[in-house]
This record gives sequence, C-alpha cells and structure tokens, in this order.
Amino acid sequence: MVFQLTDKLTFPDPHYGDPDGLLAVGGDLSIDRLILAYSNGIFPWYDFREGLIHWWCPMDRFVIFPDEIHISHSMRTLINKKKYEVTINQAFCNVIQACGKLRMEQEGAWLGKTMIKAFTELHKQGFAASVEVWEGEQVVGGLYGVTLGRCFFGESMFSLVPSASKLALIHLAQFFQKHGGVMIDCQFETSHLKSMGGRYISYDEYMTYIEQ
Repeated sequence: MVFQLTDKLTFPDPHYGDPDGLLAVGGDLSIDRLILAYSNGIFPWYDFREGLIHWWCPMDRFVIFPDEIHISHSMRTLINKKKYEVTINQAFCNVIQACGKLRMEQEGAWLGKTMIKAFTELHKQGFAASVEVWEGEQVVGGLYGVTLGRCFFGESMFSLVPSASKLALIHLAQFFQKHGGVMIDCQFETSHLKSMGGRYISYDEYMTYIEQ
C-alpha cells in the first residue's frame, strides 16, 4: 500500500508499504522530515514528471559492512600508485552537482535542483557528507550520502576516470573501520556494489544497526 503524506511530520510503518519498497508519496524535503525518514530506513526519490516526492523503504536492504569491503587486486594496485588523492567533506557541492549532471539524461533521473538543495542543507547541518577523489585540483569522482550516528546512507556516486567511485567507497569503508562506523546503506543492489562486498539483510536487522 502506498500512503499519501500530509503536512504532519510522520511516516507510516514501512512494513505496510508496497512489495517493491515504495512506501509513500508527497510531503516535503525539510531537514526534520529527511532525518526522520533516514532514521527509519526511508529515503526519497523526486519524480520530475509528477513533481512529487516518492518515499522508499525496501524490506530487503543491500548494505556494505566496513570490515567486509572487498578490495580487488587491481584496486590495490591503483591505490598503491597514489595517482589520486581522496578526501572527505572538502567539496560536497562539486560531488552532488556532478552526480546530478551525469544522471540527468538517464531514465528515472531524480537528482535535480530540488533534491540538491535539500541535501546541501542537510550537509550544512552536519547530516550529509561527501567523499572526493582528486586528480590534481580536479574532482574526478566521489560519492555523497546522509550520515546519522554510525551509519552512512549512500545516495549517489560518480566517476570521470575509471574506478574513481570505487576509490571513494573503499576510502569511506576504511574511514568507518577506523572510527567505529557500523554500516553503509547502498539502497539498491548493483553488480558494482555487490563485487565490493554488498549483501542483503532484512529490514528488521537493518534497523538494529540504525538504533545503535
């Protein structure tokens, strides 16, 4: 069942959403609503055609645990070459703008001005972060997502050079390992993320990590 949100700052129980994970439509992208959403494993996609926010909460969650990140031989070789520098929160706007630009022509594109503005505000309040991959003074790859407690909720990533987004994800996982992070939410499975250690857990197990 898909619920229609009102101005009231609440979400329905995710267990009663559609089987594909669609839970609700409507509402807004205020900081308070976004924090409430991610605290319950819910994330937004913005439908340009309808001008409507869709809220998703799949019951099977595709995640990466930091100590399970898989680093292939080719990625280890690339890291050891030290061709690229990787940073955290040094160019959030560059990363989110690049993610939006690269996906704007794709079917189902959702990262437009409205979403970019909302997540930039989250970043300013300390609830969203970016990882940047630099070649000289140019950002050539990276990722961004929401940060709550010891969990990172990945939103999007991009690469302008081969394997830049993989470098960003590896750096994030290693940073989490060192600083007590417990889970990286990937939202949906891709072959790219599966090859790096992504796996499914149930929504109820997923919520235990968020509640920690």
